[in-house]
Amino acid sequence: MKQVTIKTDFGDMNLAFLADKAPAHVENFIELAESGFYNGLRIHRIVDGFMIQGGCPQGDGTGSGPRQLKAEFNDTPHVRGTLSMARAQDPNSASCQFFICLDEVGFLDGQYTAFGRIADDSSLETLTKIGKVPVKDPGTGEASSPLDPVEIQEMVVTELASED
Repeated sequence: MKQVTIKTDFGDMNLAFLADKAPAHVENFIELAESGFYNGLRIHRIVDGFMIQGGCPQGDGTGSGPRQLKAEFNDTPHVRGTLSMARAQDPNSASCQFFICLDEVGFLDGQYTAFGRIADDSSLETLTKIGKVPVKDPGTGEASSPLDPVEIQEMVVTELASED
């Protein structure tokens, strides 16, 4: 089983995956992380009490990656620390952008593919720090654009020892 660590100026966030719930999303995310796709990109959207979003190659939420994924909606609740894929209106349009919930956001359940979660308490502390970054309205009517960049310095993929 693999784990991904998102390295940021605010600390690291270790992610555990739900391969049994959303195998294609897990595989896609890990492949992108292993290829270096996410390195140097930003957390471009932060909504306190809701989520942080990153993984856009354009840096503004309009970009996509090399493939689109069919929805793998499942029974995983969107609670603090849940990792899920962002998408456009089309449920089958997830690509590379992801979000991590800052709080319980049950209205997303069954609407977005949850495929992982924050793996430990220190990672939750990093998530909370990023969630408190000051934001501005980039012209969309939503104050969600960080005043200072929050960079994904690197994503590191590691193999976890099995628990046999």
